[in-house]
Amino acid sequence: MKIFIAKTVLLLTFSTGLYAQDNIAAPAIAGDFADPSIIHAGKAYYAVGTSSEWAPYFPIYTSNDLKKWTLKSYAFDTLPEWASSSFWAPEYFYHNNTYYIYYTARRKSDNVSCIGVATSKYPYRGFTDRGIVVAYGKEAIDGFVYNDNGQLYITFKAYGLDNRPIELLGSKLNSDGLKMEGEIFSLLKDDERIGMEGQSILKHNGVYYLFYAAGGCCGGGCSYEVRVARSENITGPFEKYKGSPLLQESEQWKCPGHGTFTTDDNSQMFYLHHAYNKKSIVFTGRQGLLSKLSWNEKEGWPVLTATPFKNTPDKGFSDSFGSKKLNPYWQYDFRHATPIIKQKDGKLTLTGSSKEGNLSGIALTVRPESDIFEMEATVTNYNNALKGLVFYGDANAAIGVGITGNNITFWKVKDNIYSEIESGSINTKNPTQLKLITSPDHTCKAFYKDENKWIELSSSTSIDFLPQWDRSPRAGLHFKGDVNEEAVFDTFSVKYN
Repeated sequence: MKIFIAKTVLLLTFSTGLYAQDNIAAPAIAGDFADPSIIHAGKAYYAVGTSSEWAPYFPIYTSNDLKKWTLKSYAFDTLPEWASSSFWAPEYFYHNNTYYIYYTARRKSDNVSCIGVATSKYPYRGFTDRGIVVAYGKEAIDGFVYNDNGQLYITFKAYGLDNRPIELLGSKLNSDGLKMEGEIFSLLKDDERIGMEGQSILKHNGVYYLFYAAGGCCGGGCSYEVRVARSENITGPFEKYKGSPLLQESEQWKCPGHGTFTTDDNSQMFYLHHAYNKKSIVFTGRQGLLSKLSWNEKEGWPVLTATPFKNTPDKGFSDSFGSKKLNPYWQYDFRHATPIIKQKDGKLTLTGSSKEGNLSGIALTVRPESDIFEMEATVTNYNNALKGLVFYGDANAAIGVGITGNNITFWKVKDNIYSEIESGSINTKNPTQLKLITSPDHTCKAFYKDENKWIELSSSTSIDFLPQWDRSPRAGLHFKGDVNEEAVFDTFSVKYN
C-alpha cells in the first residue's frame, strides 16, 4: 500500500474499556501508583509509590489538602549500587530530623528481593541510598517501620517463595534505623495460604493494630482485601479480626490494599492505599485511594470507609518542551534501553541504545490516568530511524506508529516478534504529526494527518497483550534506530475521553 501526501500528521488510536473517575470515589492519585506510603511534613503531604521497572525510581507526589496531588520528584534518578530491578513498596519514615524511604528491590548478585533504605533531610529530594537493611531467605519485601517509645522496629513479608506459609516478621532496628538487631520474631502467619503482605501498624488505646493486605496483589485475577489483627504487644501474638474485611471489592473498585496512615489538620486519620478501577483494571494499574479511619470503640476494632472526594478528573497531559528541565511525568524502561534525552528551544530529542533482544526500541512514556485516550505528537526531523508514538507494556509488548525516512509504519511487538500491521510511503520531509487512540473493546488504531484531515492507517488492532502483571502500559514517545540518529519532537499530548 502506498500513501502519498504533501504534509503528514500521524495518529494512532487505542481502544480499551470505558473509564470514568466519578465524583463518588475518585482516586486521590490517578493512574498506576501501587503500594503507596504517605507522610505529613510541615504544611504538605507527600506520597511515594512503586515504580517497578520504570526509571526514575519511586515517584513522589505532594498535596496540601489530600485531594489534589502533583508529581514532585523521584527518590532516585539512578540505580542504587546494590539493586537491579523490581522497585516495589517504598515506605516513608521520619526519625531524628531525617526522612527515610525503605524500599524493596532485587539484589544484583543473586536476584533476591531485599529491603534497602535511603535518607534525606527533605521529604522529596536529596535521598542518599544506605544499602540493604533486610536480606532474609529467598524474599524480604514490604518493609514497614514503627517507633515504639523510642525503640525502632522493622516488619516485612517473608517466605513468599518458599514452600511454607507466608509470615509477617519483625525485628528491632538500631537507633539510626539502618541495621537490624536482636532476634527476628513472627507477627502473623498466613495459615489460610491466600497471601499476606503490605502491612502497617497503628496504636490505639494502648493496643497495637496490624493492618495488612490478604490475597493476590496484581493483574486481572487479583484478590486483595484489607484485614486487621491486634495485640497488646508489638511482638504479638496478634488476634485476627473475625468480621468482614475492612476494605474489599466494591461497585467501582477492585482489590484494595497495601497502604499507610496519615492525619489531616482536623485530626482525622486516613489510609492511603491502592485499588484497580473495575472498568479499566490493568490498563490504568493500581491507583491511589484514600479511606477514612474510624473506630468501633465498643468492640475495639477499626472501620475503614471510602472517602467521597469530588475530584475533577484530569483532562490529559501535554508537553511543548518549553523548559530547560524534562517534565517529571516522563519515565522509561531502564532494563531494556539507555535513552539519551535533550530538551531545548521547544524541542525534545530522543536517541540512545537498546539492549540485546529489545525489539521495541526506546519508549519515553507517561502514566495514563484513563484507558481511553487520544495521544498525539509531532516529529520534526527526517532520517532512517523509526520515530513516533508508542503504547508500551514491555520490550516484548508494545504497539506504535512512526516515520522512517519516507515511510509510515503501524507496528507492534508481541511475544518477542516484531511485525508491521500496515505501512505506506509519504513524499514529504515536513513535520509529521502522529496520533494514537484507544477504545472500549481493547483495540487500537493508527492515523496520520493530511493537511487538516486525519487519515486512518489500518483497522482496529487488539492491545490486550500490553499490560504486565505488576504494572500498566504507558503512552509516549518512541525511537528505534542507530544511536547516531535521533527523533526530534516539538509537541506531545494525551487527552482522556
